Order: sequence, then C-alpha cells, then structure tokens
Amino acid sequence: MSSPLLSAPTPTENPLAIEVRDLEKSFRIPTHRVDSFKERIVRPFASRDFRELRALDGVSFEVHQGEFFGIVGRNGSGKSTLLKLLASIYKTDAGTIRMAGRLAPFIELGVGFNVELTARENVVLNGVMMGLTAKETRDRLDAVLEFAELRDFVDLKLKNYSSGMLVRLAFSTMMQADADILLIDEVLAVGDASFQQRCADAFREMKAAGKTIVLVTHEMATVEEYCHRAMLIEDGKIRQIGDPAEVGRQYLRLNFQPKADSGEVAVPAIAEGARLRDAWIEDAAGERASGIEQGEEIRLHAEIELLRDTLGASVGLIVANADGVAMFQLGTPLGGKTGSGRLEAGERVKVGATMANPLAPGRYYVHCTVQRDQSGSEVDLFVHGAVDFVVFGPEHQSGILALEHRIEATVEEPATS
Repeated sequence: MSSPLLSAPTPTENPLAIEVRDLEKSFRIPTHRVDSFKERIVRPFASRDFRELRALDGVSFEVHQGEFFGIVGRNGSGKSTLLKLLASIYKTDAGTIRMAGRLAPFIELGVGFNVELTARENVVLNGVMMGLTAKETRDRLDAVLEFAELRDFVDLKLKNYSSGMLVRLAFSTMMQADADILLIDEVLAVGDASFQQRCADAFREMKAAGKTIVLVTHEMATVEEYCHRAMLIEDGKIRQIGDPAEVGRQYLRLNFQPKADSGEVAVPAIAEGARLRDAWIEDAAGERASGIEQGEEIRLHAEIELLRDTLGASVGLIVANADGVAMFQLGTPLGGKTGSGRLEAGERVKVGATMANPLAPGRYYVHCTVQRDQSGSEVDLFVHGAVDFVVFGPEHQSGILALEHRIEATVEEPATS
C-alpha cells in the first residue's frame, strides 16, 4: 500500500517558500593548533597559518510551499552546513537566501535548555525564544508533556533527566512552534519506537496542513517515504535534484563506489600451484565497483596465474555473507589453449561470471579456488575473501535473500452445517 505522502501531487506549482542562489561558505582551519602559553610565545604566528575548507560552492535551489524536500549526502558533503545557513546559525560568505514564512529549526535539539531549571520552566523559556508569548507557551505545556510522555517529571530539574527524556522534551517543545517552514536534521530517529511513530504521524499532519519541510538525513527509506523531491550534495556542490528514489539510488552508488586505484592489487594470495593475481566486481557499465544495487546483476571476475603444469583443473567462486554462510557457488573447468584441459606453468586464466542478484542488502565476500581434479581433493589455490562487495537498497528487511515472488491470500466463508 502506498503512503499518502507518495500519492499526493508534488506542490511545484505553489509559490516559493525557500529560494537559494549561488550560496558559498568556507571555513578556516588552523594548520597548527596552539595548546599552551609557552607554545604561543615560541611560535607567535603559528595560529595565523590555516587552510581553507570550502563547505558550499555555488549552491542554488528552490523549495515550494507545502513541499517535503530532502537533502542527502555523505559526511562532510556540506548538507548540515547548508541547513545551518538556512536557519541563520551561520552567515553566508556569498549568495542569497530568501524565506517566505516563519521558520523553526529542528537542529541540535536541547540547545538552550538550562539543566538547573525544571521541565516546566524550560518549556516556557524556549517557547518564548521561539516567538510565542509566555501565556501561549503555558497553554501548550500539557500538549508538550503529553507528546513527550513526561507529565510525571514536569517539576524535575533537567540535570536529573536521561538523555532520551531530554531529547523527547526538546522535540516536543519544538513541535509547538507556529512555523511555516521546518528545518529538520536527522531528528526523526529520536526516542523509542512508539515515540518515533508519533513523530512520523506529527510530520504527516504538518505536511497535510501545508507546512514546508526540509529534511537532512542519511536514511534513504525515509527520503522515499516522505519527500516530494530530494537533492544530493557532494563536495559542497549539488550533484542531483529530482525524484527521491533516483536521488537515493545515486547517493547509495556514491557511497559504495570504488576508491581511486592505487596501482596495487590488494589480493596477496599465493598457493602451491596457482596464484590469484586479481579479483573484482563490475557494474552494469563494465567499471569496477564495490557496491551493487539490490536486484542488479552480479558480475564477478578473477585473474589466475598457473605456477605449474596441470591437467583437468577447474576454478570455483563461492559467495558468502558476512556471517560466513555460503550463499551459492559457481565453477567451470579450465580448458587450456588447445581445449585439451592441459595448462602450462605461467599461463594466465581470466574468469568471468554473471548472475542474477537475489541477495538482500549487506556485505558479501567472494572466495576463490583452483582444483586439479574433479573430486576436489587436490587444491592448488584457495583465497578466502578474495574480494568483497556491498548489496545496497532502500528497503530494510530480514533474511538473507530477496527473491522475486508473488504472494496472495484469500478469505473463505465459514462452512455452514
């Protein structure tokens, strides 16, 4: 059953709620940290040396009124910096930000709370800071305590609260803000399961009421469930804006793309009769990959060098999960140049296998073997974990396989006597 949010039309025809143009933000990071008075005297100019970190570089986008807009990106990509610029926590170096409506940032919950005051006093104080009058805040106190399930602790000082209680109180207080635009930074995961469900229900109600919501998250399932559109940021620049599902897939591909080739083969495997020179996974474009999208074909490759003459050898590839459970095994005989099955020392064999991908999201390892006879009693090579890869996808599920299937249930009328 599709979510009500997914079935709702994208409000791109609505007036703009947020307009960002050519936004830039950099930070100066000292190259030498001065930790003592003596060091400051010895190196008086050390603190003046710094390197510049460009967090955002020419970012431009728009969010319409009533739109649920997701921002995703790897750690250090600039997404949280962007959210703090929108919330006026940081000042921009260049560019413009325009907002149409009252703003409520759900960023670093609990900042501004005084642990020496009671929950009642902190709610009133923070409500006033959010723009409510003291009377309005007191009138909403019951709603805050009810949502946070903290009615029995209203007159307890916050220094005696657990971290979970503190976050629930902060979140519930922020929910009372009469804001048109909500900026949310990974706070949908606060509290226990029941509280998270109440948070999700509250955001659905806000969206139904036409609130504009900007969500920064690493959770792609949340992006697909809630957002009308999503934006992917990488290295301070916008990489993609559009359909949440496609942006989520691009984000996952970005996370699991292979690192720059160092020029060294990271498979130092040598056995008595053969050597594994290389092993790798390829994506649909034929490029080396460290991650495969759920449902995408698996393409395994290996290069083996024979260290002695052999007859009737075969190569095997075993795919196992992170717990060491073998998921499936593939094998093929090595025919040699003449097709006779005879191979000479020094010959290299390239093996390629392509198969459907029934694997659930997770990390998997490929073990490689070379055997000299059909019984498998003579093993020339066995490499445990010759290569590993990640199967990624937005769906979290139990089990170790994600098989294509069809399931249905029928209800029959009870038999009558």
